[in-house]
Amino acid sequence: MSSKSLKKGNMLSKTVIYLLLAVASLLSIFPFYWMFVMATNENSAINSVPPAMIPGSQLVTNFQNVLNTIDFFGAIGNSLIVSTITTIGVLFLCSLAGFAFAKFHFKGKNILFVAILVTMMIPPQLGLIPQYIIITKLDWLNDLKAVIVPGLIDAFGIFWMRQYISSNVPDELVDAAKIDGCSNFRVYWNIAVPVIIPAFATLAIIKFMYMWNDFLWPLVVLRDESTYTIQIALRGLIDNYVKDNGMILSGTFWATVPLVIVFLLLNRLFIQSLTEGAVKS
Repeated sequence: MSSKSLKKGNMLSKTVIYLLLAVASLLSIFPFYWMFVMATNENSAINSVPPAMIPGSQLVTNFQNVLNTIDFFGAIGNSLIVSTITTIGVLFLCSLAGFAFAKFHFKGKNILFVAILVTMMIPPQLGLIPQYIIITKLDWLNDLKAVIVPGLIDAFGIFWMRQYISSNVPDELVDAAKIDGCSNFRVYWNIAVPVIIPAFATLAIIKFMYMWNDFLWPLVVLRDESTYTIQIALRGLIDNYVKDNGMILSGTFWATVPLVIVFLLLNRLFIQSLTEGAVKS
């Protein structure tokens, strides 16, 4: 096979790959675009056949209806508080635990790690009642602490950090730091943390999105409207008698925007840290 035909084949394969990626990107973006279209149209345009496929002129009106129905910005603020504090706590605590499991040797380490992995297989609904009893005894009902504290540790986060630290933080570097007199925490902070920034970014995206979208547990422990997170507040847009799809999708659309912003910011950090956060020999 000549080099010319080989180059032609490579160009064709690249073209096919780019086309597939373009189609996949459009399919991924379309639900968000469709939600935006419905958020800018009236019910008549949304329910028509075929439905409206281009943005309408009701974006401000629909959002104003959202503000008149629920405390949208208050709920957004509560969700930001819950998601941000929980994400920071998970990054710190899970990376500490992952570092211990990856680099320390202690009795029962493997058994304890397996026990943590087993908890990932248990549906969270099974722990709802005992968790609710604990929160009630602590008198944390209708308080954001009831949502923040139970989310500060995450089995997947420990597993993810342990695997990443095991493969990216050399044992020789840890041993050299200990020989130089570094404490365990200083080894973690000065040696491990700069290396695991990509893992931080990935776990932050997963945890922030999970806490932002969590509905069941906040619904159980938050009863007062002033403590509602955004997912609980959006439930108030649904009326039993009149269904305003434009208003509902407007609230949903604007509640999704912070997620997209956080994802884009952390995604950039993830890509940047791949090139700048490595251990240099």
